[in-house]
Amino acid sequence: MTEITRFYDSFQPENYDIFLDINRQEKKITGKTTITGFAKQASISIHQKDLKITQVESSEQQLAYTIDNIANAVQIELPKSGETIFTISYTAPLTDTMMGIYPSYYEVAGVKKQIIGTQFETNFARQAFPCIDEPEAKATFNLAIKFDEHAGETILSNMPEIKNEAGIHYFEKTVKMSTYLVAFAFGELQSKITSTKSGVKIGVFATKAHQAHELDFALEISKKAIEFYEDFYQTPYPLPHSWQLALPDFSAGAMENWGLVTYREAYLLLDPKNTALDTQKLVATVITHELAHQWFGDLVTMKWWDDLWLNESFANMMEYVAVDAIKPEWRIWEMFQETDVAAALQRDATDGVQPVHVQVNNPAEIDALFDSAIVYAKGARMLVMVRALIGDNALRTGLKHYFAAHQYANATGDDLWTALGEAAGIDVGSIMRSWLEQPGYPVVAVTVEDGQLTLTQEQFFIGEGKLADRSWPIPLHGNYADVPTIMQEKHLVLGDYQKLRETYAKPFRINVGNDSHFIVKYDDVLLNDILDNIEKLDAIAQLQLLQDLRLLADSRQISYAKIVPLLSKFKDSHFSIVNSALYQTANNLKKFVEPNTIEEKQLQKFFDQLSQRAVKRLGWQSAPSESDDDKLTRPYVLSAALYAKNKEAIAAAHEIFGKQANLIDLPAATRALVLANEIKHFGNKALFDQLLLEYVKATDASYKADLSAALTSTSDSELISQLVEKFEDVNTIKPQDLRAWYYRTLANSDGQQIAWDWIRNNWSWLEAKVGGDMEFTTYITVTARVFKNAQRLVEFKEFFEPKINTPGLTREIQMDINIISSRVALVEAEAISVNTAVAKQVK
Repeated sequence: MTEITRFYDSFQPENYDIFLDINRQEKKITGKTTITGFAKQASISIHQKDLKITQVESSEQQLAYTIDNIANAVQIELPKSGETIFTISYTAPLTDTMMGIYPSYYEVAGVKKQIIGTQFETNFARQAFPCIDEPEAKATFNLAIKFDEHAGETILSNMPEIKNEAGIHYFEKTVKMSTYLVAFAFGELQSKITSTKSGVKIGVFATKAHQAHELDFALEISKKAIEFYEDFYQTPYPLPHSWQLALPDFSAGAMENWGLVTYREAYLLLDPKNTALDTQKLVATVITHELAHQWFGDLVTMKWWDDLWLNESFANMMEYVAVDAIKPEWRIWEMFQETDVAAALQRDATDGVQPVHVQVNNPAEIDALFDSAIVYAKGARMLVMVRALIGDNALRTGLKHYFAAHQYANATGDDLWTALGEAAGIDVGSIMRSWLEQPGYPVVAVTVEDGQLTLTQEQFFIGEGKLADRSWPIPLHGNYADVPTIMQEKHLVLGDYQKLRETYAKPFRINVGNDSHFIVKYDDVLLNDILDNIEKLDAIAQLQLLQDLRLLADSRQISYAKIVPLLSKFKDSHFSIVNSALYQTANNLKKFVEPNTIEEKQLQKFFDQLSQRAVKRLGWQSAPSESDDDKLTRPYVLSAALYAKNKEAIAAAHEIFGKQANLIDLPAATRALVLANEIKHFGNKALFDQLLLEYVKATDASYKADLSAALTSTSDSELISQLVEKFEDVNTIKPQDLRAWYYRTLANSDGQQIAWDWIRNNWSWLEAKVGGDMEFTTYITVTARVFKNAQRLVEFKEFFEPKINTPGLTREIQMDINIISSRVALVEAEAISVNTAVAKQVK
């Protein structure tokens, strides 16, 4: 296995003078890069990938060089060590992999067009220009670009354009930054621009395939976010502008290039009239995440990729802090609880999961680090724990000192803990290192033993797990004063339970606020006390209770049959996040039934019972005065009613569909349900073809997602086959969107076999198309999310085990075998008892 060699150890670049001549017609780049830096030895290596180098020279002297494609390197023999300047001339291809410099394709009025953009994270700058392509190798960049330009085109980069001579666009020298943050783009773009209170120019850019008003939401959020961060970080935004650019083809969600942030169109552009509230919240958090990076990741960058969490975890927490300040009425932390917290708890319970801080030993493993549930979600939850421990004043003071000490340079996790610890007067590092370095998290069992209230921690696993005698310093956040701030030990006795219960006159609870990364298993006495007082719990506490019970059931520490009768206690909740948790738990019961069986019909009746009163209260149409909770709850309960095959719900959705000539104008929150209902119950080939054509023509991302959800829900095997044939047709389904289509088809019991056959038969094509993408492994992840029986487990292992030694895939394959195995064992052990419990509820 190839080990990573740090080229920065031998050569430290100071400045890059980059000239690029880009010919879109020929898909060719002609480049010349002059690098100034300090060489510790005369023989150095510079990163390159797929560059055809024609010359290396220094002071008009030709230098000897050799190409090492395995190491992505050009090895150069300099005249001497020390300060040096040399120039590399080369040509390179424009890629079609959404990495490096690549074209994005779109249509306006039936005319096919393209814009050129970049994606250099993690290590794809080397495909654009020779460089030391490592985070620590910060330098300044002078960028000059020529391209086959025509009238009406715009070019953007990290810094403002300073002149245009002979068709060459010259940009102001950048501040000191890492190579992966360099960015530029050009094409026919529209824009909206404003300025912050401090004078930073804020702009949103997109192709002209979109309506101008679709840029307004992002412009507002971007401006307010930069203003908020300047105040919160107490550190000015260091560049003249902050451009937000939507690219039609983009593999990730967004990328924090300094001064030119790039986004998938779905995560930047929206029409509030046609976009559901939850999608608006999501887009806002994506924007605030990327803009948090302009300080945390760009101004101060992790020293090496093993500290990726230092960038991503912090930005993931700050996205919520910022949106909470910009849109307090959204109660955005509730979204954190139902999305990030849930994802982190589920993923982190599988044996073999990576810790937040993980060593990188192979270049191919760098992209595999981007495990969103761990590096982003779990890491953010760790930082939420820190924030709760030290408070915002210490957090802001610590960050100000952190930025001042490391600006335009690099840092490690210990540097952050030191800054925060000094500000708070707490040894933050000693608390957080175990959370950083250890995979997994604890379950705290709370019991009454011989009359004593007792807490015990051990590592929590879903499926088989090897106990490694791990323990964590747990911020307990108890609601009794006798509970210590941190639980350092594995076993803790708090005192006489009856006396404590009488003293505090409320059920005992820990992890109040659900900010700490652990779950709680209460014994029956304590759990029943909480359930008897459920109406006194706030929304997050109710969500937390359901979340913890579901996870305990997944791990078989309790039975799903025990949870079934508890669900009705939550069915009349007006809190959207409680309904989210309720129906996530209820949907987990679907794994215990097979399609078109008595057991499934019983479960459908149960769903009908759970949703009936809420459906009657909310209906299909939003009322002007209704709360955000009601708006967000409506899709949960209507989806449950449709799963239940409630005749009134099916008829109401059909009627709504029939009355709307322009389907994009269907109510955004329920549009996917209306479309899917029509496909399932009233569909035919003509309707299917109509919606597929509508998908191809549509530019509104949320509408496209709804059409995709509807089309993949058909039960017609011929139409599913027709759809799967389009998976490799980039003119119908863009590669960036393919995973969602594949997953939805696989999750459809009528489409599962066809989708599963497709990925097995076309794995080589998929690997060639998106194999360089940091999200490539998630095709394996979503496959494992669906499979639940022994036969599928055998097939999964037969297909993926031969690939287990592929760099970047090893951990995912091992974990997903574990995930499917545990689900199969759960279903086989509990299907009868769960279905019996459901049957009792519907009698």
